[in-house]
Amino acid sequence: MNILICGIGGRMGHEVAKLATEGYRGAVPVGGVDIRTVDGFAFPVYEGIAAVPADTAIDCIIDFTFHTGTPALLDFAVSRHIPVVIATTGHTPEELDCIRKAAESIPVFHAANMSLGIALLCELAKTTVKAFPDADIEIVEVHHNRKLDAPSGTALALADAIRTVRDNAFYVFGRHGHAGRTPDEIGIHALRMGNVVGEHKVIVATDSQTITLEHQAHSRALFAEGAITAAAYLVKQAPGLYDMHSMISN
Repeated sequence: MNILICGIGGRMGHEVAKLATEGYRGAVPVGGVDIRTVDGFAFPVYEGIAAVPADTAIDCIIDFTFHTGTPALLDFAVSRHIPVVIATTGHTPEELDCIRKAAESIPVFHAANMSLGIALLCELAKTTVKAFPDADIEIVEVHHNRKLDAPSGTALALADAIRTVRDNAFYVFGRHGHAGRTPDEIGIHALRMGNVVGEHKVIVATDSQTITLEHQAHSRALFAEGAITAAAYLVKQAPGLYDMHSMISN
């Protein structure tokens, strides 16, 4: 499986390149894309997606860049009929429309978190909340002090998953100035400190018991593993929009 890595100059790009070079899930890196000057790879790195030669054999693109570049990336992928794994977050409504439109022509995998463990956490959270329909629900996420968005896209994805089994649920971000608690709340809290890779906790509490579901990321390599696993899954699919739930359900 030949992969093109967009954002190869970043931390996650390096992790994907390392695993692909080692042949993880049958991946072979055939090129990288980054606006920064990047050296040290045994394959070519281009300054922009448009600079990738037309004769480059690409089975899938893995994107760890920034959400503003998604439309141009998808235009490139659609024009060459190449599946794309989009591992960026923070997309605007217009950019999300571009993703849905491209999925009509090519397989597109889009997930807020590339961890298989987080995908399983979403499913476990839904099962638990469904079993305790009157429980209070709180989500706590912790990340390093350089993370720009809060709450994390993963925390929101967890909340969105829970809301599919909790009618009338709504989100409360933090609790400053918020008096009392209503049954339909899903509390979401963000902590930023040190060099924490990522921790997500779902707390489901009744008057008589508490269930805590937690995922800890020990290394950013797990996101690279998930992205390459998604690519291996995606190259076998028909055009459409896929996510972690799609993959673990098959």
